[in-house]
Amino acid sequence: MKQFDVVALGELLIDFTRNSISNQGNGLFEANPGGAPCNVLAMLSKLERKTGFIGKVGKDFFGEMLADVLKEQEIHTDGLVFDEKIPTTLAFVHTKSDGDRSFSFYRNPGADMMLQKDELNLEMLQNTKVFHFGTLSMTDEVIEETTKSAIQIAKNAGAILSFDPNLRPPLWKNLKLAREKIEYGLSVCDVLKISDNEIEFMMGTKDIEAGVSRIIDEYQIPFICATMGKNGSKAFFEGKVVDGRPFLRKDTIETTGAGDTFCACMLDYILENGLVHHNVCKVQEMLEFANVAASLVTTRRGALRVMPTRKEVLSLR
Repeated sequence: MKQFDVVALGELLIDFTRNSISNQGNGLFEANPGGAPCNVLAMLSKLERKTGFIGKVGKDFFGEMLADVLKEQEIHTDGLVFDEKIPTTLAFVHTKSDGDRSFSFYRNPGADMMLQKDELNLEMLQNTKVFHFGTLSMTDEVIEETTKSAIQIAKNAGAILSFDPNLRPPLWKNLKLAREKIEYGLSVCDVLKISDNEIEFMMGTKDIEAGVSRIIDEYQIPFICATMGKNGSKAFFEGKVVDGRPFLRKDTIETTGAGDTFCACMLDYILENGLVHHNVCKVQEMLEFANVAASLVTTRRGALRVMPTRKEVLSLR
């Protein structure tokens, strides 16, 4: 028996999101706990899965705050390391009129980039059913080596490998490097959550089914979910394609964490049903559940602390 359902490695940071204007006309920013891997874990915790995080934050006010938030969200923190010299990574979220967003990162370097191989919590990696990772833990040599080591340890211990590219162009020295690291992730994962813009970036097409078909042909990934924002989602497995209808909200504030919420729901399904022999109706139910959960998160500021419960999601389906 494995101790954890899902262990994730990667960035844990502060997302500053503007939520009002001061009397002087200046933007007032709220410090929201964030980082895609922990957003995924937070939603899984709400779905009553046992989760753990491996990563690094600064030994500063923000790092201490993030550690407390993980404990509050019932995410196991034995894999969290504090850096005495490098500060916690910060991101400023710029929200557009339609709720979509762009990011400005303060990470040159940030503590999340500094995790060393010898700081990995081996017990967690060897005792998880699923190991989840993205590309932001491969932007620089030190953290890339650590990430690849963690992947190999988890794989050798029998974990299902889950990958979300989570492409953030400003954090890469060049997009050729980003493409190489995404290719690596595709080559090792068993489960993939990928967005429409990432499919276009990697495959050069806006045709979701054609792009994913090429990914499957090249990498033989058993289970893939593609998220398409306002157009819903699709699942690809065993030669089948299943569509999940979108759930749009008039009260959407921002889309931060929506993809991470979806990813968590996908992993919850995989934990329940395994990698193969899927029922089409069950997959469609998962897609619709995940789309509803993601839509709920768009009505709340931040992500990590405001994930919905299973009961909340089911009440809206």
